[in-house]
Amino acid sequence: MTTTPPSSAFASAFAAVDLGATSGRVILGRVGPDKLDLTEVHRFPNTPVRLPDGLRWDVLALFQGVLDGLREAARSGGVVSRGDVSGGVVSIGVDTWAVDYGLLDADGALLGHPFHYRDDRTDGVAERVWAEVGRKELYEVTGLQHLPFNTVFQLASTEGTVQRDVARTLLLIPDLLVHWLTGSIGAEETNASTTGLFDALTGTWSEDLLGRLSLDPDLFPPLRSPGDPAGTLLPHVAAYTGLDPLTPVTTVASHDTASAVVAVPATEPDFAYISCGTWSLAGLELDAPVLSEESRAANFTNERGIDGTVRYLRNIMGMWLLEECRRSWEKEGLPHHLTTLLTDAARAEPFASVIDPDASEFLAPGDMPARIREYCARTGQRVPGSQGAVVRCILESLALAHRRTLRQAAELAGRDIRRIHLVGGGSRNDLLCRLTADATGLPVVAGPTEATALGNILVQARAAGLVGDLADMRRLIASTQHLRHYTPGGDSAAWDAAAARLDSAPRNP
Repeated sequence: MTTTPPSSAFASAFAAVDLGATSGRVILGRVGPDKLDLTEVHRFPNTPVRLPDGLRWDVLALFQGVLDGLREAARSGGVVSRGDVSGGVVSIGVDTWAVDYGLLDADGALLGHPFHYRDDRTDGVAERVWAEVGRKELYEVTGLQHLPFNTVFQLASTEGTVQRDVARTLLLIPDLLVHWLTGSIGAEETNASTTGLFDALTGTWSEDLLGRLSLDPDLFPPLRSPGDPAGTLLPHVAAYTGLDPLTPVTTVASHDTASAVVAVPATEPDFAYISCGTWSLAGLELDAPVLSEESRAANFTNERGIDGTVRYLRNIMGMWLLEECRRSWEKEGLPHHLTTLLTDAARAEPFASVIDPDASEFLAPGDMPARIREYCARTGQRVPGSQGAVVRCILESLALAHRRTLRQAAELAGRDIRRIHLVGGGSRNDLLCRLTADATGLPVVAGPTEATALGNILVQARAAGLVGDLADMRRLIASTQHLRHYTPGGDSAAWDAAAARLDSAPRNP
């Protein structure tokens, strides 16, 4: 992320609230002619809490972090009146992860802390939903990849509970934060498309699915599109942050992956993207969903992007695997600094063992190194003995998963891929980027690292009339952000052999 001091060239400031699975940030973006600068003004932890009934998000602590961050943004960016884009904080946008939600009662009060998607309350719930709406039919309507924590399954797990019975409004996490900032109620469409209750063809809530699953349609708010106004700050929010009460909150692509895809610096067609962070989201940008049986069997998702685009992708367990290993090693008093681990991984023997990153045993928090060793033993492979060998196994396996996913996406969508854009935190990982280029045999452009915040800010800037269409946004990213280029090399036969070992491993249903 660049940290160039503000200057007169950066006349308009936009505050991006960007919440990830482990931390939240408020980032101030200044946009001017051929200029785009980011400054992180506040970072705060996102620490889930395990309660007797399950794993929950501490959403009140997150909202306090948002307020503190907006106060820092006001101090850094200045305060302006509504409609004034000559300086100061012009607007605010909020993005987070997908699928999780809060329920409000008739008075608008939150009914308990939202559940974490990694909580095990949805184990076995999908079968109950499929008994009402067949798995194939569900895909034909929603186009959504099966993940056990999709919102539709989370809701099914609450059937018959008091909380569900008294709930009057469901708000996905970014919509809940926007509600607390402005008092307004709405559902942003890129995030709504991840619920398993959104019609991929019509771009609306599926009334048929809601009815068949005994879900009250009134629970689901009206949809908003990126760029729509979401309201202005509530008086107590303005007083705490120091921002003008008329500061608008602009609807952005509130699913963090959708914002990241906005910031893919593609200037030519036939590209693929990998948004790599806790998850690797690998896929293509299409004009229409792919709802074929082959697509369903391959477990691809059709999620909404901005301007009517479709994010055709598959979720791959991403840097979560490495970060969980680091947490375990830290608890054990072992070296856990990323630079050291990557150096050791680069020296480790290639292709000693590979794992399927999406195997179910890797989903929950816990002792990830032990699970990886157990997986390798169970599949008859060499068990990695050193930390460097474990990290090498993770990164090569992710590169192979990127290769498998993008090749399948291209085949199912009838598209060619000439270049891969790898964005997000994983783009800082030089070894992963190099391995992805070698595995796929395609050039990889790495960066920007802060793709999600950049996409958030550019949608706000477009709503303010400062940038043009999606192509203009991407040209601005390509011309202002630091990008690294990787040319494929390595032993292609060795990659093919490793891919065959991965493909022969048992897959999740």
